[in-house]
Amino acid sequence: MIAKWQMPHLVPPPAIAYLCATMAKKPENKNYKVIAENRRARYDFAIEDDLEVGIILTGSEVKSLRTGQSNIADSYASVENGELWLTNAYIAPYDRAMFSHEERRRRKLLVSRKELARLWNATKREGMTLVPLVMYFNDRGLVKLKIATAKGKKNHDKRETEAKRDWGRQKQRLLKHGD
Repeated sequence: MIAKWQMPHLVPPPAIAYLCATMAKKPENKNYKVIAENRRARYDFAIEDDLEVGIILTGSEVKSLRTGQSNIADSYASVENGELWLTNAYIAPYDRAMFSHEERRRRKLLVSRKELARLWNATKREGMTLVPLVMYFNDRGLVKLKIATAKGKKNHDKRETEAKRDWGRQKQRLLKHGD
């Protein structure tokens, strides 16, 4: 009779790391694509919290966004009459469209009632600003907008942030070169 530990299929695997199975990497998302980014927002505002929201667009606007012709740098979001609106966002006209759209029209943002109440509370009571950070196509190919509740920075805060960033770069340079 063969003992259990002598059976070949019950032998424990070797403890060598390179022979062990590795986890498969998650496939990269093919549909995710950044359309427009507001880099200035992180410089001008202290970001408190961010939120992903949907946006109502016309067909020509989506076609134009697929070509990457938009800008959200000067835009902002606001809560008005129980609805969330994006104001002053630029989406270039699509030249092949039969019915074109206005470039800087107000666009309605889609958010849950709970989140809408929280955003209204942040803007009206706490004096925060709703700033769009990035517009992108998500994994399902839908246009999404990431907005943030933020407080405006004073000039000395901006200088402090810039000094920290410069020191971080200088520190990395020193560590890399050893000078």
